[in-house]
Amino acid sequence: MLALLGTLGVAGAALGAGLLVVRGARAARPGGGTVDLGAPTRLLLSGAVVAMAAMQLALATDDLTIAYLANHHATTTPFPFDVATAWAALEGSILLWGLVLAGFTWMVHKTYRRSPDELGAAALAVMGLVALFFFGLMLTVANPFEVCVEAVERGCVASTAWPLALAEAPLEGPGPNPLLQNHILMAFHPPMLYLGFVGLTVPYAYAMAALALTRPGAEWLRRSHRSTLVAWSFLTMGIVLGGWWAYEVLSWGGYWAWDPVENASFMPWLVATAFIHSGLVQQRRGMLQAWNLVLVIGAFALTILGTFLTRSGTINSVHSFTQSAIGPVLLVFLVAILTGSFLLFSQRSHMLVGSPRVGDLVSREGAFLANNMILTVFAFVVLIGTTYPLVLEAFTGTRVGVGGPFFNRLAVPLSFLLLLVMGFGPITPWTATPPGLIWRRTRAPGLIALGAGLLTALTVTRIGWVVLAVVLGVFVVAIIVGLLLEQAARRPEPSLLDSLRSVVGGDPGFWSGQLSHVGVVLVALGIAFAANLGDHLEVDMAPGETVAFAGYTVAYTSPFQETEPGRTTRGARLQVGDDAGRSWVMEPAANYFGADTTGVSTPAVRSRPSGDLYVTLLALSSESATITFDTSPMIWLLWVGGLITAGGGVLSIRARGGERRAAALRQTADV
Repeated sequence: MLALLGTLGVAGAALGAGLLVVRGARAARPGGGTVDLGAPTRLLLSGAVVAMAAMQLALATDDLTIAYLANHHATTTPFPFDVATAWAALEGSILLWGLVLAGFTWMVHKTYRRSPDELGAAALAVMGLVALFFFGLMLTVANPFEVCVEAVERGCVASTAWPLALAEAPLEGPGPNPLLQNHILMAFHPPMLYLGFVGLTVPYAYAMAALALTRPGAEWLRRSHRSTLVAWSFLTMGIVLGGWWAYEVLSWGGYWAWDPVENASFMPWLVATAFIHSGLVQQRRGMLQAWNLVLVIGAFALTILGTFLTRSGTINSVHSFTQSAIGPVLLVFLVAILTGSFLLFSQRSHMLVGSPRVGDLVSREGAFLANNMILTVFAFVVLIGTTYPLVLEAFTGTRVGVGGPFFNRLAVPLSFLLLLVMGFGPITPWTATPPGLIWRRTRAPGLIALGAGLLTALTVTRIGWVVLAVVLGVFVVAIIVGLLLEQAARRPEPSLLDSLRSVVGGDPGFWSGQLSHVGVVLVALGIAFAANLGDHLEVDMAPGETVAFAGYTVAYTSPFQETEPGRTTRGARLQVGDDAGRSWVMEPAANYFGADTTGVSTPAVRSRPSGDLYVTLLALSSESATITFDTSPMIWLLWVGGLITAGGGVLSIRARGGERRAAALRQTADV
């Protein structure tokens, strides 16, 4: 019954998406008249909600007659991993994608309902077309509600899309991928990424609508800007939580390994970041119109590429799912998106010729352009490194690997260059910069930054990358603080605090962006310290033995084993002490889920203000344990900085909402 309910939900959503395409296209035509777009939007959203509700109800009731559950769920899977099983594998992840896409489509319709016009209708038609594709996947090659018709002891080996078929359920399922149920962050990381990925459909839809209707200008940017910020903020949060999850699960250094699927989320983030900055230039100065269209097409195409990399099984990754028929379909869709979008772009290129160009590179728009160039080159480097092995293997059959050294060799200099441009961006005015202004605003921050670098070299380390990260990071923060104090000094408020509030309240969108810049600085510093200043030791220890490491004394007490429903934990119990006389117990272990015999290594982490002590169990027997010890100085800067970066985006969303409400009130008052 739940398979039938879920299938009806998917079919209803697909029908709503199809109707939205037809009616949206009709309403977008000149003289198209009044067309009801609310009904198909509601059908799309309600169908997606019903489908996800059916999936969650099936998980709650352990309905293993559904093939997806028979192969990816177990009756012993604990909360919240049983809920997260809905998106822990291929078909369920596409279901979550469809639900999120239906939600964003409903948001676009809310905007359209307030002021219906051809641009909004055309954007809804594009959203409906994308939704039709994904719900079409669920009805064909990625059906999450297929019924199991031939079961084995743990799983399903044959299934059918016919929801009323005679079902056969296994006695038990294998449960989710052990990696995906080994940490609570797995319940939150994928939904955050999906909100980011799918949200980028909105600016793409408005951009295609503007091109199709030959409407140059910034109106499509203004309407999609809030959704772009929402998508960017969630994508940022998803990447941070993914890094945190990897750090806690995948052993030392796992917060980022240039894994192809990590790159698949990073590439659209880079391009979306460039788009947000250049979009402001177009809204303010009317410049970079063609460039913004290219960026938004690229960002959306990269989300489809990321979906292909994750779901096709063409890469070896801890994130990727098994080989399936969905890979070729996604690849065809990606090619269709790129071909159709750039063909439309070329046909409408004449309407972009007369847009203003950046005249003075020493200006706010010049700084934004430089920012865009660096972010785009960065994304291109990651794209080449990620896809080159796939393309080479497809054409020659030769397998090669592109690992961390390639990416780091190019990414590290680009990151430092990006930090430098971030420092100059806020202090350059629009159009042209008066002589001496840049020097006046950078003199004190530059001296402070050089002083911080010298202090780091004298007291912490002389490693060049770390010192340079400190110099540039302090420079960016000092620029922001100096600009804030400079503007506050011009305010007539009685106290400095009131002046600061007045400055931030006068342009909350700008200062929210600066908060994100501070977060990026903290991320850069966290990576620089943790990657360059950590200590490492691998040792075999017998019970009762003691080792000294990086100011810690570690005694191996004994092995242990604990059994819980659905999970067995085997590990080593360690007594750890530091130079200050404090002591505590750490238990690095391996978790075994269901019938899994390989285990998932679960490091033990002791966090302190100076950094983490990170202990990983490599092998365990009754006689000895092989253990690695690592330190990661100041790693908390990475997590805090990532959250601040995303928080700046959230505050910017609120700021834009407040500006929009204020504009609406002014318009009402004028009437």
